[in-house]
Amino acid sequence: MLHTTEFIQKKRDGEVLSDEEIRALVQGISDHSVSDAQIAAFVMAVWFRGMGVAEQSALTLAMRDSGVTLSWPELSGPVLDKHSTGGVGDVVSLLLGPMVAACGGYVPMISGRGLGHTGGTLDKLESIPGFNTRLDKSRFQELVREVGIAIIGQTGDLAPADRRIYAVRDVTATVNSVPLIVSSILSKKLAEGLDALVLDIKVGGGACMRELEHAQLLALDICRVAVQSGVACNALITDMNQPLAWSAGNALEVHEAIAFLGGDRRHDRLHTVVIETAAELLVLGGLHGDLSGARNALQRALDSGAAAETFARMVTAQGGPADLLQRPGQYLQTAACIRPIMADRAGYVQSVDVRSLGLTVVKLGGGRLRAEDAVDHSVGITHLCQPGTRVETHSPLAMLHARAEDQWLRAAREIRQAVELVDVPSLGVQPPVIWERIEGTRGP
Repeated sequence: MLHTTEFIQKKRDGEVLSDEEIRALVQGISDHSVSDAQIAAFVMAVWFRGMGVAEQSALTLAMRDSGVTLSWPELSGPVLDKHSTGGVGDVVSLLLGPMVAACGGYVPMISGRGLGHTGGTLDKLESIPGFNTRLDKSRFQELVREVGIAIIGQTGDLAPADRRIYAVRDVTATVNSVPLIVSSILSKKLAEGLDALVLDIKVGGGACMRELEHAQLLALDICRVAVQSGVACNALITDMNQPLAWSAGNALEVHEAIAFLGGDRRHDRLHTVVIETAAELLVLGGLHGDLSGARNALQRALDSGAAAETFARMVTAQGGPADLLQRPGQYLQTAACIRPIMADRAGYVQSVDVRSLGLTVVKLGGGRLRAEDAVDHSVGITHLCQPGTRVETHSPLAMLHARAEDQWLRAAREIRQAVELVDVPSLGVQPPVIWERIEGTRGP
């Protein structure tokens, strides 16, 4: 067996590491016999040299096996989940999970927090008073069995090697290495004991992946590694050049999710992404034979109130109020300074700089630039104008929720700059909400 420095040297020189070598390296990361400096050298070598699918699969499985893995022998349906690469106004998880559970799937969703300009599912849920995202393994599994869905954060015993590796990647400019992204995402998802996984790979100005070819490469690699590891997996590449919803900000997005589930108001783009992503899961999990039937079943779950009821049961089971869906305004925090941002000229909304929008929410206190930053759940944006709409002088571009007047004024200037107005509407074809569908296959 080679020494750790020899593993690093092999990868530095572009050689392929064996499954045994990768397992030994990850074991050393887990038991701390491999130092942070050696992890840094390894991830930088991977960043430059890459990894083939077989190496990525070995790394993913070794990281998965560095901690506990869940199993679900007693469930009557498939165990399903999705992963998003992050966006602005992305409440898909809050909607998809209850919808899939209402259609017969079981969703043990282990989610993350926002970092940078993108929001996080856990931050949204923690805007609900009492909602507990820190369940232990036994309680988590109990709720999935009883409700069909539970959403928690990563526990200390779930893929612990990933936590050490990611901490080093975060300070060594290697976060955007595709093989390391693949293994980080999948090690945690595979530890959930899934039968099927669907990826929502976002692309565009408000996404982490700005270029389609980079999103395609990531989607293909994750799908291939997942399938090679025994989990059915497809990916959708979705657009993040435009806002996905009318809201951005934690409690405000929960409000929008509740309105969506209740049928009061459903953003077309959000509806498309939720239905298409969830339909892929139902087909991969064997609950429906084709996407058309799956879409119909999901829409029935929405329109009948079954999905809303499942969401309400999850909230109550995880410590939230039983009547949240009936009285969200009583429980969700409200910002001190709420006023519309008025347009300073008439025109048509040509585009919205989604990344700038997300960063504005972060600067209001609604997100974090560092992992230790506190989050103000009340702040953000609602009633955001959409590309293609006509606005008049002094008509609202959005409603801005801020903690104080000075923050409101600064954020209002930033949002006006993020919304591009033109005199004549563009006649060009707008990009689709779903750019591409990628099926997971075994591959080299």
